[in-house]
Amino acid sequence: MFTAYLVIAAILSAYLAFSAGADFLRWKRVLVVMARAGVPESMLSTLGLLKAAGAVGLLVGIGIRPIGVAAAGGVTLFFIGAIVTHIRARFYSFGSPGSFLILAVTALGLILASLLS
Repeated sequence: MFTAYLVIAAILSAYLAFSAGADFLRWKRVLVVMARAGVPESMLSTLGLLKAAGAVGLLVGIGIRPIGVAAAGGVTLFFIGAIVTHIRARFYSFGSPGSFLILAVTALGLILASLLS
């Protein structure tokens, strides 16, 4: 189970790092999606910081598993919030937050399973 966590954590961390960078750099595509979802541009740095923290936490969780559990749980909650934000804005494009959520839930399940075995 832990080997599977390593793979998922690495993939999710890379995606989160890219997404955080896009937030910090105010990539035009991100600005358009965030505006459509009703997220003010002033929140992008905070969102980028949360994504970067999640990426680091998942990687640290390789060595310190409780941190990995906390990071995977936090990333899961973050993307549940992203989907709720999309729904509230009546913006039914869930591809990006949905794929992040699936990876986060998978990482959480795998690291919890590795702790129990």
